[in-house]
Amino acid sequence: MSETVEKSVRNPGSDGGLRELERIVEAALFATDETLSIRQLQALFPTEAVPTADELKSTLESLTVFYQDRGIELRKLGKGWRFHTRDIYSEWIAKMFREKPPRYSRALMETLSIIAYRQPVTRGEIEEIRGVAVSSDMVRTLTERDWVVAVGHRDVPGRPELLGTTDVFLQYFNLASLKELPKLPDRRDLQDVAKDSNVEMPVLVDPESDGTVSDTGTMVTAEAQETESNFDHQSAPEADEVQLAEVIELPLSSSAGSEDLSSQDD
Repeated sequence: MSETVEKSVRNPGSDGGLRELERIVEAALFATDETLSIRQLQALFPTEAVPTADELKSTLESLTVFYQDRGIELRKLGKGWRFHTRDIYSEWIAKMFREKPPRYSRALMETLSIIAYRQPVTRGEIEEIRGVAVSSDMVRTLTERDWVVAVGHRDVPGRPELLGTTDVFLQYFNLASLKELPKLPDRRDLQDVAKDSNVEMPVLVDPESDGTVSDTGTMVTAEAQETESNFDHQSAPEADEVQLAEVIELPLSSSAGSEDLSSQDD
């Protein structure tokens, strides 16, 4: 850190110090495509010049206001902050990137939806909701993607793992917290959430379909006789979206429920 910059940052109460802090935070956020938390931003400064959490929050709020009429915006995602291009310019930006989104099965995205809304939830409880077995490969795909993680164990015989979503899940779907998930009565789907947030959705597939999209765009329900254990959840033809509300409205006979959604809001 240069002597001039260090002197300014050491005096954050001054107008010049505040502006310098803002520039440093702005530069750091531009330099990474990952979210940066308050703690990560504090780690950029020498011990004697570490800004307080309140100073950084104020700086981030100032930057948010500054960029509100620009082509990019500063957004809080999970526990961190990151710059994004604005949704209205996505069609221009998309022309720069020709890579196709990863392909995932409809069953896998249903499982992810259940975990997102009902967390913490066990694999057995997911199976009760969907009416079919949840394969180990499916859970492994979600954990390898870092969308899902074991957050504890249910206090019942066998102590099954409790699954919950991660900050990476929030960041991928441009959600500041789980409270931003669409309300179940809205009957919105994951594709809508992604579209509204300018996110490239994984392609969803029905493991028994011929790869065509139906006229009605309906999803496979729990009554469908799917054989998930033999299905490649990352390689399949294109198909239509999963209805989040329809997945979650299937009965759940366990104590897990949407009242646990606050676990990732801090």
